[in-house]
Amino acid sequence: MEISLFTSLLSIFTIAGSLAFSQTPVTITIDLTKAKKSVSPLLYGKNNVLPSTFLSSGTTAEITRAKEAGVRFVRQGGGNNATKYNWRNKLSSHPDWYNNVYSNDWDAAAKNMTDKLPGVQGMWSFQLLGKAAANTQHNFNDYAYNGSQWWAGTGQNLAGGGQPNTANPSGKALVEGNPDLYLMEWTADSTVGILDKWFGPKGLGYDKNRIRYWNMDNEPEIWSGTHDDVMKIQCSAEEFMQRYFKVAKAARAKYPDIKLVGPVPANEWQWFRWGDGITSGGKNYPWLEYFIKRIAEEEKASGIRLLDVLDIHFYPGETDAAKCVQLYRIYFDRNYVYPGANGVKTVTGGWDSSITKEYIFGRCSDWMTQYMGADHGVTFGVTETDIASTDPNVQSVCYASTMGEFMKQGVEIFTPWSWKVGMWETLHLFSRFNQESYVQASSSDESSVSAYPTIDTNDDSMTVVLVNRSLTEKKLVNLTFNGYTMADNSLIMYSLSKLGSTETFVSHTKNALVKNNVTCTSNQINVELAPLSVNSIQLRAIVLAAQQEIQRNDFHASAYPNPAADVIHLDFSLPETAKLNIGLFDVNGQLVKIIRNEVFGTGNHQIDFNSASLLGGIYWIKFVSSKNVKTVKLIKK
Repeated sequence: MEISLFTSLLSIFTIAGSLAFSQTPVTITIDLTKAKKSVSPLLYGKNNVLPSTFLSSGTTAEITRAKEAGVRFVRQGGGNNATKYNWRNKLSSHPDWYNNVYSNDWDAAAKNMTDKLPGVQGMWSFQLLGKAAANTQHNFNDYAYNGSQWWAGTGQNLAGGGQPNTANPSGKALVEGNPDLYLMEWTADSTVGILDKWFGPKGLGYDKNRIRYWNMDNEPEIWSGTHDDVMKIQCSAEEFMQRYFKVAKAARAKYPDIKLVGPVPANEWQWFRWGDGITSGGKNYPWLEYFIKRIAEEEKASGIRLLDVLDIHFYPGETDAAKCVQLYRIYFDRNYVYPGANGVKTVTGGWDSSITKEYIFGRCSDWMTQYMGADHGVTFGVTETDIASTDPNVQSVCYASTMGEFMKQGVEIFTPWSWKVGMWETLHLFSRFNQESYVQASSSDESSVSAYPTIDTNDDSMTVVLVNRSLTEKKLVNLTFNGYTMADNSLIMYSLSKLGSTETFVSHTKNALVKNNVTCTSNQINVELAPLSVNSIQLRAIVLAAQQEIQRNDFHASAYPNPAADVIHLDFSLPETAKLNIGLFDVNGQLVKIIRNEVFGTGNHQIDFNSASLLGGIYWIKFVSSKNVKTVKLIKK
């Protein structure tokens, strides 16, 4: 009886084990024989990092964290608070706080970026509304009213002598304030005058190459709601275009290399709808199509470039995790049926409930090709977004998926508005460990698992980000490579999963990354991914198939003695005179020492370097010229 029971249990466990390991792996192929695409560093961006007071020494916690995480781009206009900014008086009017005017020093913020965030690019905003903050003398006294506490009436127009409507806080003020008391006229010349102040001969001397990007105001389609103290009735799309043209032309005249970023629509509905719709020449136009058409027409008529980055905002309402992790697909995926599709149903002019596929950047790309031609050179950006889920792991996966998709598609700017737990960790993983160029990858189950590989400029180090969007299932991934060769070895994989509800990112060395090892065998990697996880495999000293031929026939290098003594002799030969960079890297691909970086002539060379200070272990010596690459393994006992 006991033997029979044991046999039965063994049979059950064997079947269960067989089922557990019979899961079909997700096959991912990375192919470097196909074209690479440069990854924009501006994808690693954030809104509102910089304080508007001068920092004489030290930094704020936000700047410190931004540096540690690898923020490369800051959008500093402040969203709706940029629309009435007065750079002369350093004042803004807050549309969500009674329209009260407050001090806001963009000069200080820009100086802080220059001093505290070396190499980071910044973006501020031009004002197109026509009015700007003038003084603080006519603010609604919110402190005397309720101790400056938020209530549903903070959006009432009370600056300028208004009286609150306590009976209906979400409605209009009992008496509306007079905007002429706290605002002033603000023309196109006024808005672009900040360029003279920052970059002009008698200006502050700021580096214009670090502040090239300028938003063309913010969410103009809803000004009759956000700025209804000035715009009681929404202006027409064409009236806005005329304002846009004036400012864009004035800015380009002062700063020919400026990057103009617009039109910054508020959300999915506004991508397609301006007010009650747009009709021109007997045809109904979605808003972004009309915007692109009018830009193209004015550029042709004036000969002036008026748009460099087409920028949108996106605030989806989905809270369900399974829907949230697919949101990255709404930008380019022409087959994705988006459950939250709304404005897109009006894309043909009426209301067609059968239209459920967004692919908003795909549509804009089609429109730009139609109206501007195939070589228009306009890129894409998303400068505000948020998702409703509060799960840090969903946030991490959504953010990673969107950044990965944007790398894949060549998007230039990404600066999420809301910043929740999981996002610092994900930004750090991408910015600190990714390489410079995206390479092609395909997945047998793209909706569940995607790969986002990047390779360095020397084509010999790669990072592969793997995202598992499954909420509950581990995924077994079979990663294969086409076009490059790696030795059988152990590789590092950093993973983010099971994040808690409180912030875990402190610095580059203190964070939630879990370090594991995966094995490369016969140019393949098999790895298991946790549910709702973001993973980054670090591949170092890979060799492109194309490089192998060059190395074997034209470029020879060796190191001896190997294992190394204190003095190492490097022998190498060059087929032609070239500048050669010789670097020493550790087993993880981190640069330890630049041995030489100079021009060598054709033929054989020998140089020595002292390795006495090196710890025992495996190192790589890389010889890199513009046409040749050679990697030599070095062992230090």
